[in-house]
Amino acid sequence: MESSDEISLNKILSFLDRIGVLYKFTNIEKECFLAGLFIDKGTLLIDKDKLKHVGDVMHEAGHIALMSPEERQTVSGSLDGILYPEAVEMMTLAWSYAACLEIELDPYVVFHKDGYKGDSESIVSNFQQGSIIGLPMLQWLGLTNDRIDPTQNKTVVYPKMITWIRQK
Repeated sequence: MESSDEISLNKILSFLDRIGVLYKFTNIEKECFLAGLFIDKGTLLIDKDKLKHVGDVMHEAGHIALMSPEERQTVSGSLDGILYPEAVEMMTLAWSYAACLEIELDPYVVFHKDGYKGDSESIVSNFQQGSIIGLPMLQWLGLTNDRIDPTQNKTVVYPKMITWIRQK
């Protein structure tokens, strides 16, 4: 692993430790959607020898963070066991982008050219211009806001998050 990848991975893992997304380094022999990564009942299994893009760790952690508490306890492998996987995917894009800004990680580490069906440039560009895929769902779940609410003592506006882990 290149030193810049190692630095990026350490930033991501420190962030996951801070917000409470569990991960474990292990050898993965199972078929994985993303090389070297496997979700197992709320824990992200990471095989550093097979991992192709360190930014994929952040994206997969986002899936865990955005599952309902019940889903985190039961889902392993694919996301077939979650309710509305397409909506969770869109939320994960917005969550991952906000997380990059939170830890001062170049968004292209997560939204790399080999992923996102070739649309990573478009996704990042849209986020930078304020077109946030998945934002309404993050708001609906109470993870962030899109505007200042004068009734709140402390207002959190995306890309800042009220909480990083879905509670309901």
